[in-house]
Amino acid sequence: MPRSVNSVASRRRRKKLLKLAKGYWGARKNVLTVAKHTIDKGLNYAYRDRKTKKRNFRALWIVRINAGVRQYGLSYSQFIGLAAKKGLGLNRKVLADLAMNHPDAFKAIVEKVK
Repeated sequence: MPRSVNSVASRRRRKKLLKLAKGYWGARKNVLTVAKHTIDKGLNYAYRDRKTKKRNFRALWIVRINAGVRQYGLSYSQFIGLAAKKGLGLNRKVLADLAMNHPDAFKAIVEKVK
């Protein structure tokens, strides 16, 4: 009995990988084994950097809040401590946005927290 090979499934699997490799340079886009390694590495980077993005944005928000709060004679840590004590329900993302784009509203919050 001849050996049966499921060429339909194999082709579909290869096409799926090569579709993910679209836009890569050289053999990375059309040689299956090279493309497979590149895709694996790229997906690992994507997974890792989704976490890193959160870290970077939090750091950016902290810098912006600190810069906004310094004008009113507080440091970032003092402000966050006072805000936690007062039960301020705003997160760092919102506070950073207020500090950047709505300085009057941010000033009112700082005065309320003081």
